[in-house]
Amino acid sequence: MDISLAGIPTPTADSRRISHNSMLPSVYDLTRAELTESCNAAGFPAFRVSQLWHWLYRQQAATWQEMHNLSPDFRVWLNKKYHLPAFAPPPNAATPHSATKLLIPLRNGDSVETVILPAGGRNHNPNRYTLCLSCQVGCRFNCAFCASGKAGFIRNLTTGEIISQLMTASATTGHPPSNIVFMGIGEPFDNYDNVLKAARIINDPDGLKIGARRITVSTCGIIPGIRRFAEEGRQFELSVSLHAPENSLRSRLMPANNKYPLPELMQACREYTAKTNRIITFEYTLIKDINDRPEHARTLVKLLRQLPCRVNLIPLSPVDEFDGHPSTSASDFEEALQQAHINVTLRNSQGTQLKAACGQLRFSKNDEQT
Repeated sequence: MDISLAGIPTPTADSRRISHNSMLPSVYDLTRAELTESCNAAGFPAFRVSQLWHWLYRQQAATWQEMHNLSPDFRVWLNKKYHLPAFAPPPNAATPHSATKLLIPLRNGDSVETVILPAGGRNHNPNRYTLCLSCQVGCRFNCAFCASGKAGFIRNLTTGEIISQLMTASATTGHPPSNIVFMGIGEPFDNYDNVLKAARIINDPDGLKIGARRITVSTCGIIPGIRRFAEEGRQFELSVSLHAPENSLRSRLMPANNKYPLPELMQACREYTAKTNRIITFEYTLIKDINDRPEHARTLVKLLRQLPCRVNLIPLSPVDEFDGHPSTSASDFEEALQQAHINVTLRNSQGTQLKAACGQLRFSKNDEQT
């Protein structure tokens, strides 16, 4: 039967720009299993899904018409069923050689930020970079030194909106990231289902095939999320934002601690490591005269010495709403942990001048620039 392709839009000069007009669900919201179920229900064979998956995640096709080995009737059905976003580098974007912040537009006019962090070190590889993904528009947890929650919480991102950040970064650099960190705007465990669904799509060996151990999910300490994450059966990495070694100070810096107190959080972390046999990375932002004194280091050692973990020390990045300053004793703090045989690194923050460093990301409302 001759099936007309008239229902499929003709590519234009702007065909690789993201379209936000369609009310159809994004094809990037679906896992491969969900696409298979949908296509099978419509009478299409399973091998078509493999072809489609390849076009979406290996070729990053911008239109259904580009998928030339799909049958005409399948392409017509896809066009009627799903929205196919097209991803392009932002205007004037070049392949980044230093930290680069991308503003990702969403369908409702809001925007979120995602950050490309090129790999550094002696064996620098220009094709390797870490991508820091956002998972919410705003954040409801409002940590004192983090810009992401200062305007409140708007909504969760869909799985497709999370994936769109990766695809835009891939279009910008010319290749997918080597590592993923869910450390952008929002609390990943407050949007658990969509974040883990996105992580599974990113990990799919027939698509982007980014290894599970190269995908890190961060939390400010949402205990039910940590316990649920322990049951996933995947080797995704867990990062916990700690930022203080004792309960009252942590509550001052992180309101989430009032609901999920430090002693209960550490118990959940012990349960996690026992269940998964995996270590946890604890993020610790060093703030001058607030959490960086020798007694803080000693208390942190006592808190962590029996737990399989590493500590990532982070210099405070400036945020307008927080009157704090970067620690001047970061090296001493690092040395105190090293002497206690705790695996510790002192992060060389990238992107501070771009307001793209840890704690500096914000969302934009109605296309306003951050």
